[in-house]
Amino acid sequence: MESVPVDRSALVDRLRAAGCVYAEDEADLLLAAADDPATVAALTERRVAGEPLEYLLGWAEFCGLRIAVDAGVFVPRGRTALLVEAAAALTGPTPAVVDLCCGSGATTVALAHRLAPRWLAATDIDPAAVACARRNLAGLAAEVFEGDLFAPLPPHWRGRLDLVVANAPYVPTDAVALMPPEARLHEAPVALDGGPDGLSVLRRVGAEAVGWLAPGGHLVVEVGVTQVDVLGEAFAAAGLLPSVRHDDDLDATALTARRP
Repeated sequence: MESVPVDRSALVDRLRAAGCVYAEDEADLLLAAADDPATVAALTERRVAGEPLEYLLGWAEFCGLRIAVDAGVFVPRGRTALLVEAAAALTGPTPAVVDLCCGSGATTVALAHRLAPRWLAATDIDPAAVACARRNLAGLAAEVFEGDLFAPLPPHWRGRLDLVVANAPYVPTDAVALMPPEARLHEAPVALDGGPDGLSVLRRVGAEAVGWLAPGGHLVVEVGVTQVDVLGEAFAAAGLLPSVRHDDDLDATALTARRP
């Protein structure tokens, strides 16, 4: 018996009623991801209930690339393209690169496609993120380590890194509860909560990066626009030379810092 085709218009209406801003695009993606109406219905129920679209599809688009995203792993945001752009513009042709708090490995993958690193590595404290990043980076000559920031890296790279990037959590603890339900209810808290003022992890990144960067090497992090002055002062106190990049279209801010 042939299955009844899915009514796209009804699907769009259902998604729109649930608050999905890009209901038409989401409907097309759900239809493309499903083999039959029953699967479409199941995916739609999960989406209407608030599950992130990327978890339903199993991937997210980032910098023109398709990045696998597992349940619970931080979903790559479009604004992080500024971090990639800023980092790629600062470093030489064959840098030694480390991506901290890598999540799915999206930034690492994007940099692998833009640069020709002589060494490329990523770290994350979340085992689920590490597993996801390893899947995304398979075949790209990159290593993924599980642990806190620089701690799991091979010691012989200390003082030799040309580029360190970090999309570390920068949401203040009290503001996590105000985030969209898709994030606060489904993504790992460790990927969102940046401590009392949102900068607890990023301060540590700057303080530790000084010892890992080569002279002239750069640190590039994503941060909130209202936090950039405080974080810049912290980086300067650690011995780095900070500067700010902002992109209105992406609503993104990146803080870059060079080791003298």
